[in-house]
Amino acid sequence: MGTPAPWSVLLLAVLVGLCTSPVAQGKPNFIVILADDLGWGDLGANWAETKETPHLDELAAEGTRFVDFHSAASTCSPSRASLLTGRLGVRNGVTHNFAISSVGGLPLNETTLAEVLRAAGYSTAAIGKWHLGHHGHHHPIFRGFDYYFGIPYSHDMGCTDTPGYNVPPCPPCPQHSAATSPTNKDCYTDVALPLFENLTIIQQPVDLSSLVEQYMEAAARFIQQARDSSRPFFLYLALAHMHVPLQIAPPPDRGIYGAALREMDALVGHVKHLADSCGKGSTLLWFTGDNGPWMQKCELAGRLGPLLGAWQRAQGGSPAKQTTWEGGHRVPALAYWPGHVPAKRSSHAMLSTLDVFPTLVALAGATLPPNRRFDGMDVSPVLFGLSDVGHKVLLHPNSGAAGKDGAVEALRLAQYKAFYTTGGAKACDGSIGPEEHHRPPLIFNLDRDIQEQEPLDVASREYQAVLPAISRAYAQALEDIATDNTTVADYSKDPAAVPCCSTQHVACRCHAPTSHTASLDQHTDGRATRLCLSDRSLKPLLDESPNCSALRKQRSPVKFRTSKHPNQGSLCTTQREPAPHQRAEQMQNTLLPAMEEKPES
Repeated sequence: MGTPAPWSVLLLAVLVGLCTSPVAQGKPNFIVILADDLGWGDLGANWAETKETPHLDELAAEGTRFVDFHSAASTCSPSRASLLTGRLGVRNGVTHNFAISSVGGLPLNETTLAEVLRAAGYSTAAIGKWHLGHHGHHHPIFRGFDYYFGIPYSHDMGCTDTPGYNVPPCPPCPQHSAATSPTNKDCYTDVALPLFENLTIIQQPVDLSSLVEQYMEAAARFIQQARDSSRPFFLYLALAHMHVPLQIAPPPDRGIYGAALREMDALVGHVKHLADSCGKGSTLLWFTGDNGPWMQKCELAGRLGPLLGAWQRAQGGSPAKQTTWEGGHRVPALAYWPGHVPAKRSSHAMLSTLDVFPTLVALAGATLPPNRRFDGMDVSPVLFGLSDVGHKVLLHPNSGAAGKDGAVEALRLAQYKAFYTTGGAKACDGSIGPEEHHRPPLIFNLDRDIQEQEPLDVASREYQAVLPAISRAYAQALEDIATDNTTVADYSKDPAAVPCCSTQHVACRCHAPTSHTASLDQHTDGRATRLCLSDRSLKPLLDESPNCSALRKQRSPVKFRTSKHPNQGSLCTTQREPAPHQRAEQMQNTLLPAMEEKPES
């Protein structure tokens, strides 16, 4: 099963003693774990060649494995928006990824799962990657989450002092001077990756080598606080794994990706033990992924298993992330809830991350938001083993490889998959498959061609028999969307929206490094002493303590304030504020390079 890290053994031992409060009567706890860019074949339970996931395989053995489970989109922001709203991007407005300088995010008139559950009495937390807008009221704290700890977007969308692996590699953050131009145009060198706790940046740049440990500690604190309050909880844990590996230590024999996969697997195992030790049978744990593997990362990309997208490979490009081929959106999925979800079961029901929202709302005894339609459905009968019937029709939106972003030009009807537009994402060899439009559509029978190798012959009886049903389903879906209350996200950019702890320090560092390796001043508990507001338009509650009040009376360019901080009490923090004209100039000089076009991964 692998050897757990010493910190995790100590943490679990403490939690077993702490988790003694009874769960709130009648309402289960929910933990949704969302992996990043995980391949369907990255689970040993799915693909026998994979050996690095003993904890996930145990989860599958003690719960239910879904073999025909799909992300709502094949790229990050749209997939996450759909999970948290139960609606496709063409309805909720999130059709492609947000940038580090994005002003907008998930539209504010869209109701999130966290908002519904909080109104139903739940404590709510988001830990990990957000990527649904970080500026102003798009921050997760304003989207229904009582607590947030994590990074605002992908961990390769900002430089760090300890960069993980990448293809091609990216340099660390500059220390004392302006960044040099990297050979990889996709690297971010002007702004360091920030780590948030609620509205506060507590590290910039993030120490990626300790991110897993920090996520586990944050999850443990949140769960214990929820139990102390005798409230049920909803934890949305959005992992950085497996986007590109975080790990900086020499990898074991199985390679870099395998080492990172083991690290993710161990983290999931600890979360499972945490849920069990706090009352086995009281918590539904749902594990899945946001989309398929990022094949342009070559040996650092995940495993497709049998989802080869062979037809597209013959045309060129990758059939995985950003595409509507099975490798782009069919993802691993496991449900674990002792006493409720059957063990040792594999379900072939066609399900989606869209179903998480309506299912958890139903299990919590809450009601869906009115005046809108949902693409997901309550699949609790499937969870409980009472049915193995899921969606009859499932829509697959364009996600960057071909066609208009968010437009629905591929769909599933039973075992048949129809493509009105195809295209391949960037592959390891740099090739990109051409965009092609198909009228009539390409149709594959996935029951006998899961590799999507040979479309049905248009003249065949099978094609002619299924085409009318596909055409009707497609027309009905488009009509349903056209007559729904839909929204449009704001994708405008502004350098002032980039999370920046201090524009006076290179790469927005929280403080200037004092040695060749930048480090944050630490309390004895390992928390950073330097706290920065992430958005100067959002002011935390200020405690006018005598110390800070006295300091504010001094004539000084240093600004003093005392922030109420949930884990550290009241802290008097300092920041040397530039004059207004200097502030504007610094913001432009520091952050404008970050607005250069880069792929928002």
